[in-house]
Amino acid sequence: MKRTLILSTALTAVSFAASAQEVVIVSWGGAYGVSQVEAYNKPFTAETGIKTTMVDADNPVTPIKAQVEAGNVTIDVADIELSDAVRLCDEGMLEIIDHAALPAAPDGTPATEDFIDGALMSECAVANIVWSTVVAYDSSKVTGAETIADFFDLAKIPGKRGLRKGAKANLEMALMADGVPAGEVYAALSTPEGVDRAFAMLDTIKADTVWWEAGAQPPQLLADGEVAMTTGYNGRIFNAAIGENMPFEIMWDGQIMDFDLFVVPKGAPNKENAMKYIAFATDTQRLADQAKYISYGPARKSSAPLVGLYQDGKTEMGPHMPTSEANLANALVNNFEFWADRDVELNERFNAWLLQ
Repeated sequence: MKRTLILSTALTAVSFAASAQEVVIVSWGGAYGVSQVEAYNKPFTAETGIKTTMVDADNPVTPIKAQVEAGNVTIDVADIELSDAVRLCDEGMLEIIDHAALPAAPDGTPATEDFIDGALMSECAVANIVWSTVVAYDSSKVTGAETIADFFDLAKIPGKRGLRKGAKANLEMALMADGVPAGEVYAALSTPEGVDRAFAMLDTIKADTVWWEAGAQPPQLLADGEVAMTTGYNGRIFNAAIGENMPFEIMWDGQIMDFDLFVVPKGAPNKENAMKYIAFATDTQRLADQAKYISYGPARKSSAPLVGLYQDGKTEMGPHMPTSEANLANALVNNFEFWADRDVELNERFNAWLLQ
């Protein structure tokens, strides 16, 4: 989901927000950013006359924190992960969003009842998609990949592995690969013994790991033959496989599901327009429209029946969604409360572990 953004660019992007009839949106770039431009930004501008400017970041949380702390906010809307939304809201870095003011479903169901469970968990955020961290591989080079344990089995499937450079998702996958049932992962990670067990499992592939930081990297690592298997965002892998005809397969076993949400940084220069944008972008039709471009599930119940074909006009999107019944057999839903509380602590340990 990400493309490199030099932090100074985000901090000095005041020119982007020069007009009151403008909304500056920071998101993750790549195929995901394209899906937002096509499904949200262009229709929003056409209907309201308000210009949208999209800025890409490896993680939009970084410029939000920097700008709010510096008192120089140029971002109006940002797309971030749920645990980050909860934490930034608790820290007073985000504006409150009136969920009751969001548009109702076509049948009149209030938005507060139409969004799926967890999508409106934070008073400062509104979810737009459900996405997953998954394992992917090049099917022309790898066979026999069936379970998350296979990702950690260098004897069964030799070759380098790709992992995101951070604690989240890696620790959960390590425990599932070591036999911890999905429903018990966070209980285990809440203990020192569970954390030790996860790092011990990561030790088994550490010397053979290529670390990635931006969402565009995993499919590129596969395409270049730098790794045999890699974790990645399901939509990015889908885009490479279906959109670019690459021989990539997703192994859904052990997928970790999460939300991405829209937030408004505290002190956003175009707050009123930002709220208009979020209400527009998260209505039933717009969330369904995004699924034409990338395989992330819409966060509203009423959007699901409207999800149809990919933009190629032939690929049914339903089976490629993280929420497809066939893909949920061994799925784990990210525990946002756990990561909101433990993110700093576990990433400090992760970074120290990397240097060992």
